[in-house]
Amino acid sequence: MANLHFHYGVMSSSKSAALIINAYNYKQNGIATEVIKPAMDTRFGATKITSRIGLSVDALALRGLDEYTIKPETRVLLVDEVQFFTPADIDRLVYIADAKGKIVMCYGLMVDSNEQMFPASKRLVEVGAKLHLLKSNCQMPGCLHMATHHLRFDANGRVIRAGEQFALGDSNYKSVCRMHFNQIYRGR
Repeated sequence: MANLHFHYGVMSSSKSAALIINAYNYKQNGIATEVIKPAMDTRFGATKITSRIGLSVDALALRGLDEYTIKPETRVLLVDEVQFFTPADIDRLVYIADAKGKIVMCYGLMVDSNEQMFPASKRLVEVGAKLHLLKSNCQMPGCLHMATHHLRFDANGRVIRAGEQFALGDSNYKSVCRMHFNQIYRGR
């Protein structure tokens, strides 16, 4: 089994739910597991990961991984919202996987709402993490295509085409297929 994984998908593709289910299953099987997330993710509390369907798990919130040391007894490290970490943090996860022999399972977004890869996600691809796509349908009414993109909207419902790559929450986002992204974002 590969020891560095990246489970990625659009918003609402059940990434956090999958992490929480994996944490539960490992615990049920007596496998020592740690769960971490970026400290900036305070949507559901400073030390909780909560899925939109109501599942939750306790997590260690970290500003970065330079000071993080995995416990010797831990066999699996689960990382939520990995896109908010840095490429250097990803290199630390590679070290944990390779030098420490731990299974590291990361969950997050691959690209932002402007079709740009998040730096941490790009680094996971560069270092050869095993990729796992979590699928979801387009959120445009009646569309059954797979969602591959995000649209971000301002308070007036206009598409935001530039700005901060790191924004929490999903109230101003829609996960859409490529066709709807190009129609709405590019007007074609």
